[in-house]
Amino acid sequence: MKKISDTSTKKSSSQKTRYVYNFGQQTDGNASMRELLGGKGANLAEMAAIGLPVPPGFTISTDVCTYFYAHGRSYPKTLAKDVEAAIKAVESQMQREFGGRDNPLLVSVRSGARDSMPGMMDTILNLGLNDKTVEGLASISGNPRFAWDCYRRFIQMYGDVVMGVQALNDESECPFHALLDDMKKSLGKEQDNELTAEELQELVNRYKLLIADKTGNSFPQDVYEQLWGAVGAVFGSWKNDRAILYRSQYGIPAEWGTAVNIQAMVFGNAGDDSGTGVAFTRDPATGEKVFYGEYLTNAQGEDVVAGVRTPKPIAAMAKELPGNFTDLEKVRTRLEKHFKDMQDFEFTIENGRLFILQTRNGKRTGLAAIRIAVELNKEKLIDQKTALLKIPAESVDTLLVPVFDAKAQKDAKLICKGLPAGPGAATGRIAFTAAQAEIEARKGNKVILCRSETSPDDLKGMLHSQGILTTRGGVSSHAALVARQLGKVCICGAGDITINYERKTLTANGITLKEGDYISINGTTGSVYQGLIESADSEVKRVLEGSMKASESYTYELFNTVMEWSDKHRKLRIRTNADTPAMAQTAVAYGAEGIGLCRTEHMFFEGSRIDDMRQMILAVDGVQRREALKKLLPMQRKDFVGLFKAMAGRPVTIRLLDPPLHEFLPQDDAVRRQLADKLGLPLEFVIDRIKALHEENPMLGCRGCRLGILYPEITEMQVQAIFEAAAELLTAKNPVDVQPEIMIPLVGFKAELADQLAIVHRIADDVMTKKKIKFKYMVGTMVEVPRAAITADEIAEHAEFFSFGTNDLTQTTLGLSRDDMGLFYDEYQQKEIYSKNPFASLDKTGVGKLMQFAVTNGQKTRKDLKLGICGEHAGDPDSIDFCHNLGLHYVSCSPPRVPIARLAAAQAALRAAK
Repeated sequence: MKKISDTSTKKSSSQKTRYVYNFGQQTDGNASMRELLGGKGANLAEMAAIGLPVPPGFTISTDVCTYFYAHGRSYPKTLAKDVEAAIKAVESQMQREFGGRDNPLLVSVRSGARDSMPGMMDTILNLGLNDKTVEGLASISGNPRFAWDCYRRFIQMYGDVVMGVQALNDESECPFHALLDDMKKSLGKEQDNELTAEELQELVNRYKLLIADKTGNSFPQDVYEQLWGAVGAVFGSWKNDRAILYRSQYGIPAEWGTAVNIQAMVFGNAGDDSGTGVAFTRDPATGEKVFYGEYLTNAQGEDVVAGVRTPKPIAAMAKELPGNFTDLEKVRTRLEKHFKDMQDFEFTIENGRLFILQTRNGKRTGLAAIRIAVELNKEKLIDQKTALLKIPAESVDTLLVPVFDAKAQKDAKLICKGLPAGPGAATGRIAFTAAQAEIEARKGNKVILCRSETSPDDLKGMLHSQGILTTRGGVSSHAALVARQLGKVCICGAGDITINYERKTLTANGITLKEGDYISINGTTGSVYQGLIESADSEVKRVLEGSMKASESYTYELFNTVMEWSDKHRKLRIRTNADTPAMAQTAVAYGAEGIGLCRTEHMFFEGSRIDDMRQMILAVDGVQRREALKKLLPMQRKDFVGLFKAMAGRPVTIRLLDPPLHEFLPQDDAVRRQLADKLGLPLEFVIDRIKALHEENPMLGCRGCRLGILYPEITEMQVQAIFEAAAELLTAKNPVDVQPEIMIPLVGFKAELADQLAIVHRIADDVMTKKKIKFKYMVGTMVEVPRAAITADEIAEHAEFFSFGTNDLTQTTLGLSRDDMGLFYDEYQQKEIYSKNPFASLDKTGVGKLMQFAVTNGQKTRKDLKLGICGEHAGDPDSIDFCHNLGLHYVSCSPPRVPIARLAAAQAALRAAK
């Protein structure tokens, strides 16, 4: 048993902290107590309270997990007595004795975090069996085979989870599975349930010898020693590698901790009228309102999710176990109406009697999340606001990603079919291990992770893969559950495939593929193809671009409904980062209300413009530089005309030249020679000028407003192009309204902004005088260095708007290069120094505080100061929530993330209003 700490603070009985909560005939909790009981414990209590057939048990609260890690992996002093009392209560309800020889009580021990983390932490079943209680179970059940099957399963789980007898790596087999397979092979048997009681007893002995050999310790016979070993393992698994990675991926705080649920066992492996399964009240892949799931007869729950046997679809139960199926249908309806969401629930049938072991809001694909939310609203189970909050904002992206081109898919070589577990289309190189998937992905290759079945240790590889393909397991297996949550394409149970890990080959129906070969999978149909398949635009994108009628696509109808709801409730405006008319048009189709960042430097890389740009950079004085800029002026003007037309009167924020000049110059000797020849300059001169422009730290060097101050003619040309484009459109035969906003980059001093502002106003006056027209424009700055945020009150004297450039603001605040952080990021993530990648989701306590300071002080100087954000964070839902609460007026993200931002902004407004 784990050490029981006596360092806890002594309290009077009336002040005693409660650590154990019962469910069953006496139920202490309910669904609202997720923080304390975890999601699983809270829902078990809720189901027990509403009268569903839940085996009794109790939950050790998340407070104990917090204590466990704060006190050297020990427990509160009172916990042991509380647990013993709770065990007694379960014994009384089940009329069985924990550790009793004649009528033993067996329990399961499972984790239960506040948010579901499927497969990330550890589970143990059949705890309480030993060499004596197994005989009692055999006697009372009248089924020795069942008893010894339970015992061998328990030893395997306990040996793995608690005693650490595990596969050496993801290429080697679990040592317990190896012994089981060896025994079946020697006996000429294929299925586990073909083994006799005597054979299972022999397997138990082999398992115990394996544990002794690997650990130097014997398998524990004391049931309370077993219990505390399991509880410690579950708490310990909160900080295992896969749980840490999962929390990082989904933003789950480490301090939440997990609860532990201890529940009386009921047995799906008690005979042919027993079974176990996992069911969903709706299809988690498509969202369709159909009963979805699978089951196995004469099996335990882990058999279904582990993928060891491929289960039967839930519909088959209607014929095989009709009475139980009718009861299950009633439970399905009751759960969804009570919890008002699609439920994923586990059940066991013991000798014809149905039990519900857990329920949770089911993990689902992006498409399913949207469809379920919209249809639950149509069914009047939830209101519009609740429906919006149920949809993960990132899930909108799944409606926009490509699918396989129909003709290319028809012409492709079909290898086999499996179970469609995660919709969409994916093509990539075959990787047979999580490690290989990560290696290929880091090379820039697309990967399909191919496994017999996945385990929680494969999570990192799954994250790096476009899709997952397994030969075993069903639609509720680990691979399917995690793939749906990650938004990955997935096919499970492709039984025609044989994977040889040693030879690194995949064979199906006479076709053999090697690791590194291309394979394509359609997770909507379950089809597996050899080679690469071309992709096509999604239905939503085709409707938005006009190549498909809206009435022909239910997917588009769902998308449009959610977007209309979002626009109704959000306060933030949504802009886009776009540098070309085509990008702008796409963004407008997705719902963008303006351009928040046009990077003018990108325009100079097109065609022959780069040579004119390089000529300007290589100029030795202002005269030469202006001559080169004259060539660039009409090109820039044409670009801005196109952008203004595409945006049709919407605001367009144009950032003046930002990168250091050396980025435009060639580094290759051959290209330098070609440039010298084109410009008629000596090669030595070109090389010397390039060397002269070299900077040791260009990110903090001569860039942004510093370029405009050093070479004011550059600012003059760009501003002239902007205003002449505006004048051209405003005076055209069919005038187009324009709203130019000029953004001065990398300002840290108000004098820098004043210098550039004077040029802007002078050129604006010149253009308006020459064109005999008046137009409005704004001038502001990008807040991307800490000094700009700290002196925001001064800078706001000249700036009409602030746009937070959070990419560089994060780099300069954290003293961290985005390009180099890969050297240590994995270690920081592992140690949970970074809860999230600070370049993907805003560092609220660091960068966020600077933003808050800038907003507060900027608005003190200029009450009508417009506030926005244009870094990559502007497309991150969590960062959008922060921006809403900060009081920004708009976020500006890349075109494909505009729909995500629309939904995330609505969700932020709804949460803030609660």
